[in-house]
Amino acid sequence: MLLNSWDTGSSKLIEACGYKAIATTSMGIAAALGYPDCQVLQLSELLNVITGIVKGVQVPVTVDIEAGYGNTLDEIIDSVTRIIATGIVGINIEDSIDLNPVLIDELEFCERIAAIRSLSDSLGIHLVINARTDSFYTSPGSPKEKLAESIRRGNMYREAGADCIFVQPVWEKETIATLVKEINAPVNILANPTIGAGLPPSVRELQDLGVARLSLGSSVMKATLALIKKIAIELSQQGTYAILSDALVPFSEAALAYKMATGLHK
Repeated sequence: MLLNSWDTGSSKLIEACGYKAIATTSMGIAAALGYPDCQVLQLSELLNVITGIVKGVQVPVTVDIEAGYGNTLDEIIDSVTRIIATGIVGINIEDSIDLNPVLIDELEFCERIAAIRSLSDSLGIHLVINARTDSFYTSPGSPKEKLAESIRRGNMYREAGADCIFVQPVWEKETIATLVKEINAPVNILANPTIGAGLPPSVRELQDLGVARLSLGSSVMKATLALIKKIAIELSQQGTYAILSDALVPFSEAALAYKMATGLHK
């Protein structure tokens, strides 16, 4: 289970809550620095954030690198080399750019995965590659066609060297069960209530379906931003503090969360 973070403080807090690994959200990191998502953030800025996270926590860190921070294979390998140098142990890489309706050619994407695998082998580490396919996001076809495309790409990515296949957004239990059955790799599912109607299956339900990895993606950062917006509007329009007060109750929990985010609880 991965509760995606966006800076050192949120990562420390998640670690202190007992999570065994830290995964970042590209949207969260971008938003924290005042940028929109989809690789608007400069690689140098991403590296600064990731370096702080890796130094701030004791658990393994995996990074959302979107489409790889490069327009060519050489550029992507250079970017991944610099990202690995921060001390991370895994990456999430996706087969779309700006969620464009036309996905990256599957053979080209497989070449990227294979090159990243070769790079990590040459460095003497096993980098965990979580390969995301955005067929459900972008493909114009029917749900059945999107499912078939996700399975086809997922199996190709696994053969190219990916450790895990990330398919999103999918909600229906039958669809998830089919993905788990037909993709010859551990499957990562996104639980993000902000991208669809209703709530995703529970952790227990996803376990029963055979899902290996669960991510919350950008939803925690979106919830945080939504809370700030609600507090700001109430204060400016009503001059009251009810929403802020509710978020701080009990105050002892809020104080503990601060200490956990800064390492003062140890």
